[in-house]
Amino acid sequence: LLRLQGAVDEVALDVLHADGSKIPVLANAAEKRDAEGGHLFTRLTLIKAVERRKYERNLQASLAKAEQAFLEEHEAAALREQFIAVLGHDLRNPLAAIAAGIDMLKKSETLSERGERVIYEMAASIARASALIDNVLDFARNRLGNGLAVSRDVTPITPILEQVAAELRSIATDREIVADLSIDEPIVCDRVKIGQLAGNLLSNAVTHGASEAPIIFRAATTASHLTISVSNGGPPIDEVTQRQLFQPFFRGDVRHSQNGLGLGLFIVSEIAKAHGGEINVISTPEETRFTFSMPLMDD
Repeated sequence: LLRLQGAVDEVALDVLHADGSKIPVLANAAEKRDAEGGHLFTRLTLIKAVERRKYERNLQASLAKAEQAFLEEHEAAALREQFIAVLGHDLRNPLAAIAAGIDMLKKSETLSERGERVIYEMAASIARASALIDNVLDFARNRLGNGLAVSRDVTPITPILEQVAAELRSIATDREIVADLSIDEPIVCDRVKIGQLAGNLLSNAVTHGASEAPIIFRAATTASHLTISVSNGGPPIDEVTQRQLFQPFFRGDVRHSQNGLGLGLFIVSEIAKAHGGEINVISTPEETRFTFSMPLMDD
């Protein structure tokens, strides 16, 4: 290199000490030649570089470990995705079978008042379990880095919103749920996810709202946006709690009988983001209102 370049910088060498140990150094060298190209001298400078060489070796080792960890995590992520798909399938199938059995009993059997009550409780539990499965699977997929998948189409969403309200009325028979839907169809969106969003908001209102106050469920379109809101009475939500409402596993102050996973509002937030929209909350002594808004898209 000296002959080709006339100088070299920071060549890593190990100098052998008299006691047999090695001293890591960096060598800098330069040649001095006369006008005819004759060699006059070579200046060599050795810089002790124990710490630097150690740092470089550690950096290389850390890089190798990081690359190995990335490969292992990639393989683990693929296995988790397969597990999630199998889990969702295997959990939904028995629930669907139980639901079908309940429907058969209601249609073909004469049930006592107690029997009808048991059937009602079973149906409510199935609906709750299905919602929990949907929330857990969406959360898991989102955490795996795939984001929340949405499938947009122009199928009317009014029927699914009406169905969501009807299901909540059948589950919470002691609560008044007033639906006011005024949507100019069609809306380009994932109607199943929008239905899930509405269901989570209504379930949240049933859980945390004052039992004596009606739950108001509104959906409407303007020239540029679709808005869905759910409002309920009850004590206002303080500002500190409001800032955490859409975090995963945050459940706030709930009674033991109301315990859940704390994923409902987080999934609402993710569905809103996936549609290019947003979710907001306003809470006063008069009412607490969650509002989802998304821009309309051309079909």
